[in-house]
Amino acid sequence: MIRITYVTITFNAAKVLQRTLDSVLQQDYPNIVHLIIDGASTDDTLKLVDDYIARSNAAENGHRIQVTSEPDKGIYDAMNKGLRSLDGDYVCYLNAGDFLPSPDTVSRIITSLTSHLSPLTSPLPAVMYGDTDIVDGEGRFLRHRRLAPPEHLTWKSFRQGMLVCHQAFYARTDFAIATPYDMQYRYSADVDWCIRVMKAAAKENVPLLNLKMVVANYTEEGQTTLHHRESLWERYRVMEHHYGRVQTFLLHSWFAVRSLLKH
Repeated sequence: MIRITYVTITFNAAKVLQRTLDSVLQQDYPNIVHLIIDGASTDDTLKLVDDYIARSNAAENGHRIQVTSEPDKGIYDAMNKGLRSLDGDYVCYLNAGDFLPSPDTVSRIITSLTSHLSPLTSPLPAVMYGDTDIVDGEGRFLRHRRLAPPEHLTWKSFRQGMLVCHQAFYARTDFAIATPYDMQYRYSADVDWCIRVMKAAAKENVPLLNLKMVVANYTEEGQTTLHHRESLWERYRVMEHHYGRVQTFLLHSWFAVRSLLKH
């Protein structure tokens, strides 16, 4: 069976973590690993995790949960710790507060994947990607994410912005492990990581798979929302690095003009 690993990064996340844990616990697909990388929380985060482990064991759902709790150097350092603990076929980062839309989300992802694996000798896609809905701090639906995945995603697609949310990006574990998060970025290493994973896939001519379904509910009050201006500038630097200074400047100039025309 295809194994899906979810990595959840936590630090004093007790107020929002429950819905994340519940959404993984409720998945009817058995071959799931959940890595919880905690930054030495001092609130009730680890109590929630202990309860989650007990409920998962009682449910006998086949899921495996691994927990690490120790100080780290920030969210991307924690994400790299997750990469070093990976096994299985695909990894997705499902952060505290974010959650899977329904109990059959993973089953539907696997069904979509297996329907595209013909002939049997075809390689597993390097990335599976889907749509995202935005929710508020209480987990209530707000809207569909404005940026939507294209029919055929490539690493060049992100010139138009991060068209696939990090939580809706399932990377094959061998590509993920070979592509650690770049610690020079504080807010946008996830954008850089997705681009580099897709670049590596293109180099090896391994396809990407559009799941054509909502695979993540994303909580709007994240770090990039709290540090919006710094995040935008850092993301611009990421774009310059991958797409060149001139092209990045021209594209962002057009984005600014288009925004003015809309108003």
